Amino acid sequence: MEIGDGAPVSVQSMTITKTADYNATLQQIAELAATGCDIVRVAVPDTDDVAALPQIASKSTIPVIADIHFQWKYAIAALEAGCQGIRINPGNVKKHDKVALIGREAAARGVPIRIGVNAGSLERQILERHGGPVPAALVESALNEVKLLEDVGFGDIKISVKHNDPWTMIQAYRMLAAQCDYPLHLGVTEAGTPTKGITKSAIGIGTLLAEGIGDTIRVSLTAPPAEEVKAGIAILEALHLREQKFDLVACPSCGRAEVDVFALASAVEERVKDIDVPMRVAVMGCIVNGPGEAREADVGVAAGKGKGQIFVKGEVVRTVPEESIVDELVFEAHKLAAEIASAGAEHGAPVVARIGAAPVLQLGRKPSS
Repeated sequence: MEIGDGAPVSVQSMTITKTADYNATLQQIAELAATGCDIVRVAVPDTDDVAALPQIASKSTIPVIADIHFQWKYAIAALEAGCQGIRINPGNVKKHDKVALIGREAAARGVPIRIGVNAGSLERQILERHGGPVPAALVESALNEVKLLEDVGFGDIKISVKHNDPWTMIQAYRMLAAQCDYPLHLGVTEAGTPTKGITKSAIGIGTLLAEGIGDTIRVSLTAPPAEEVKAGIAILEALHLREQKFDLVACPSCGRAEVDVFALASAVEERVKDIDVPMRVAVMGCIVNGPGEAREADVGVAAGKGKGQIFVKGEVVRTVPEESIVDELVFEAHKLAAEIASAGAEHGAPVVARIGAAPVLQLGRKPSS
């Protein structure tokens, strides 16, 4: 799978199982792949985790990146185990000669390395020089470690300069993008629970992607990893960087609504959540925007005064009482979804194969300016 140089932006997550339990870890990787995850990272804090890497790397259907902290020997072991990538935090590895050794070993195997710099693991002298984990400190640390790899002829590098504050993270990545052409892995680290974490990540990751910065992303949440993948895909879909499979639009809170839009939208959302084809459903509840939005959607309702007009592909197919709106709209949505799916199958719509060995990670470089 390609990263950078114009390749589609990939979505990453990280397993929360004990890596040493390779059966549980592989099961979670399979669940993430089914959700749409492109690349997965596994923690390697102990020798038992290292021992499980050959099983995981050989059986995973998506590329596996070994997450290494402190123990440079684990990075070498991960390369020997067949992991498709490794992530090292240079501030934690500390021994610069060992970072260079890892680079030489990775080059011999054609395995990319992500230099991962976080605000919480910067070198003391850099923190003192900059007065804290400011954007310039993050970038300096990352480029210092990149140079160690470049000095041994290694250039298959991704870089991340994450921070838990979206504003700081945005400034750091902008600065980094101006100083190098390596692929960048975007993320707001320690973003928190989905309540605020998704908002922080959407602001930080979304802002940069909209500016053309970033090649692969992770939404870091205090939540099951599948939720990270869903949020990451939603960010890409909102920016038209990935085909949007399904979208539900509905009226905001508004005094013009003449039906219970909240109840209608929630009921429809629950009953169409299994739809997985490119289509839009609109639930509208006033005469100002309702007819236009419902007409523009694939399936929609413009409701008011106790009834609703059901639209399919811009045409009114019938008018129903308010108590029947959900059933009628859901029926038309599933009917059209089946037609779209059937048409895609007849025309040989591409299917992403997730059977067999994981694809090799290939990093591209941005064109020189």
